[in-house]
Amino acid sequence: MHDREDNDPSRLGARHQKEVCLSVRAKAASTVTYFIAIIAFLGGIGTVAAKIVVPSGSVIEVDVATLRAVVDTFEQAEQAIKAHDLAKVMALYSPQYNYHGLKKDDLRKIWKELFDEYQEIASTHLFTKMTKVGAGKDTVLEVTCTGHLWARSKTSGLYVPIDSWYEEIHYLVLEDGAWRIRGNVGESPRALPFGTAPHPLF
Repeated sequence: MHDREDNDPSRLGARHQKEVCLSVRAKAASTVTYFIAIIAFLGGIGTVAAKIVVPSGSVIEVDVATLRAVVDTFEQAEQAIKAHDLAKVMALYSPQYNYHGLKKDDLRKIWKELFDEYQEIASTHLFTKMTKVGAGKDTVLEVTCTGHLWARSKTSGLYVPIDSWYEEIHYLVLEDGAWRIRGNVGESPRALPFGTAPHPLF
């Protein structure tokens, strides 16, 4: 009798539906956990602490030297931001930078306004994927990044969010031995009010 019940198609169908249901719930829970982890990462970092993190489980499809070079590039940019060194910040961007019509000179003006209006500027970067596309001089690095940019207003003295991004893809190219940002995947900004960065600034 027990064997007949186990082989009953209706019972097998119900069992299968239950297993699928549990699987979907597990995946949903995993996704929720991932988003909570991202929020905790962004919310738990001090407002003036710049951090560049490659978390465990990230999809890194480049060699260690390339990974270190990219991280080093962003670390140098953070030091330049901390020092309000506009020339060194702009060295992060390729002369061919283009983000929906915004060029490198546009970024220079935006960074200058940020330095004039804010202090203690810091950003966080969570690199979850890094891959190479193309070969030789046409090689492009695609870097998937989640992060935010915070600063303290010189006017109010309050810490304010300047920009934030979730799984944006930076396009980096190798120029003069260093990786530079050439552009980003993302929607075109509708407007750029004072102190507002193109999304994302990094």
